[in-house]
This record gives sequence, structure tokens and C-alpha cells, in this order.
Amino acid sequence: MPSSNNTSNNKNMYEVRKLHLKPTPELDALARAAGELYTRTLVGFWRTVRKKNIWLKASSMMRWHTSNQLHAHSADAVVQSFYAALKSWRERRKTDPQAKPPYRRRFYFRIQWKSSAIRVRAGKLILSNGRGNAPLVVPWPWEIPVLVELGWAGTAYELRAVYVRPAAKPVAQGDTAGVDLGEVHLAVVHDGTRTTIYNGRELRATRRYQNKLKAILSAKQSRMQKGSRRWRKLQRSKRKQLRKLDHQIWDILHKQTTMLVSTLHASGVQTVVIGDVRDLRKRVDYGPAVNQRIHQMVSGKVRWLITYKAERLGIRVELQDEAYTSQECPRCGCRHKPKGRVYICPTCGFRFHRDGVGAVNIRRKYLGLGPVVGAMASPTGVRWHPHLRTRVARDERERIPVL
Repeated sequence: MPSSNNTSNNKNMYEVRKLHLKPTPELDALARAAGELYTRTLVGFWRTVRKKNIWLKASSMMRWHTSNQLHAHSADAVVQSFYAALKSWRERRKTDPQAKPPYRRRFYFRIQWKSSAIRVRAGKLILSNGRGNAPLVVPWPWEIPVLVELGWAGTAYELRAVYVRPAAKPVAQGDTAGVDLGEVHLAVVHDGTRTTIYNGRELRATRRYQNKLKAILSAKQSRMQKGSRRWRKLQRSKRKQLRKLDHQIWDILHKQTTMLVSTLHASGVQTVVIGDVRDLRKRVDYGPAVNQRIHQMVSGKVRWLITYKAERLGIRVELQDEAYTSQECPRCGCRHKPKGRVYICPTCGFRFHRDGVGAVNIRRKYLGLGPVVGAMASPTGVRWHPHLRTRVARDERERIPVL
């Protein structure tokens, strides 16, 4: 089954379905043709610059370099990819004088099919490859996409189909939830009545094993001749093992954040306020061991996952300064840096989970609320497990794409 990914702007939302395909001579030939075209474009461009001191436009290169094996628009996309890399280099060298322009030749390259070359008939995705060439046909039970890209994903080809969806309209501001991101716990959420802790134990264990594996394999490689057969064999093994761990980390993040957003949506939350920890790495120094854990925090990824998943459901996402939110007592306002995971106010005796206090204060700070009155319900915990729910409620599946 393919996976999906989404990004959104003010008007439209883009959904990407991914399908892995085993290498075949047909796919290899298409990737090789794209690589040859990219290389001819690169060589022709820099040769013209070197000999004529002329920087040709993309339109000129698209007329000059074509491919008999690719659709005309697919060939244009390959040339445009080179010019996109050229534009990126021009922007990058403004701040980095050592930045290098695109100069490497490509034996294989990704292929893009635009809407003019895409058809869906009888459960088949048909991708045209130019006059006189057989189209690429893939089983496809979904609707027709607006763009298709074929690239290499390490061990197999990956077909990426892009769909354009109308963005969900934001609903009127109502119930608000505060989210405190952390290193020990992935996220702690408070919606005014209930506090939920999304446990990060599995993520921390996976990250620790990843660090340990890197150290062990790097130590082995350091005793070998770089580039030798044994070194290259170990390098391939290292990449394979680290890629597997990266996939496990993304699985944990997706399942936990999907559960978080689905729970908030089911409880009627319409605004999610996330504590802003983007500059945390710059302003703290707790020693090598703790600094490593802080620098490996996935708060940026978690924030991005929560944001796009919430926006798909019409939930607004805001950022709030989280300074001192885990130290300030929600009841009396006294600031006290707690030791351990339980916050105990030395002034009024208020007792609650440390990260829960952060989530409560983030919500209070955003809404401008006064102190908490009365006792608060004990927080509940959500641990990751392989079969954790990864989709929204059944009654929502017809209205929005699958996460």
C-alpha cells in the first residue's frame, strides 16, 4: 500500500501517494535516459559558458536537448531540474562563498510525468513515454494525479503521485489545547480539562540504539583502509541498518502525532497552541551528554507533523513562547525549577506532572487566562505500540485523505 504525505498553503493542499516498484529493465532504461539527458544538459551548459561566456536560458536548452525515450514534457522537466539546481546555487552562494554549482554527471535521474502524459484507465496508471515508445503501466486503483515522479529510494524505485486537494476551511475559534514538546515525552497536551502524555520512551530507545550503532560501525571502519572492499561492504551495511532505524523513528512519530490530532479533533478542539522551542539549542548548555539529547530532539518534526495533520481537519495551529512555562505554578504564579518529573510548588503546594504544567501554562499564556482554581485531573498516558491507530475516525475518511 502506498503512503501519503501532505503540505498545505492558503488555497490548496497537496497529497502525495508513494508506491515502491521493483527494479525492471523498463524502469532502468527510463532512469538511464533521464540521466543521459541531464548530463547532456549540464555539459552543454557549462561548455557554452566556458567557450562563449554565454549563460543559456532554460527555454533554449529545452529546444536544444531532447530525448527519444521520454515524453516531451518529461524531457523538459529534466532540463528544468538542472536549472532549479543552478538557481539554488546562486541563492546559496550569497551566504556561502564555498558553495558549488551543479557539476556532477548523472548516470540515472528521476523522471516526471505532467498531466498531459498521465491517464488512468481500468485500474491502470498509464504514463506516456513519447511517440513510438511503450507507456509505463502500473496498477492504480485511485484517481488520476496531476503529477507523477519516478525516483530511486535506496533499494527500489519509488513512484510519487501528487494530488491537489482544496484546503479545509478553518473553523471558528473555540476550544483550545496547549502542547508542550519535550525530549523525555514526545508531547504533553492539555485541553482545559484533560492532560494527555504521549510517551517518548520507544523513540528514545531507538535513538540511543542508533547512536550506539553509529559508534560501533564507525570504529570498525576506522580500522580499515578507506575505499577497500571490506570498507565498502561495511558502509553498505551501515547505511542499510541506519535507514531501517530512520524508518522506525518516522513510524513512531507518525503514529503518536496522528493519535494526538485525532483525539483533539474528536474532543472538539479547534485551536492547537504549540510551545515554541526552535531556539532551545542556542540558549542551553547542560554538558555533552544532555546536549546530545537536546540536539537530537525531534521537536521540529513533531511540530510539522501536528501542524499539517491538524490543518487537514480545519484546526488552527499557533506557536507560543514557552519561556518558564514548566517552572511557573499555574495556581499562584510562583516560579520554581522542579527536580524530576513531578512539579511541586514550594509556596502553595500545587502538585502536577512537570510537562503537564508546561502544557497548562502554554494554553493559559495564549488565552490570557488567570490562575487555575481547584484540583486538576491526573494526566493520562499514551504509549507507542506497533498497532497504534494511524487513521482518523471512520466517519471522517470520506471527507479527508488518509493520514
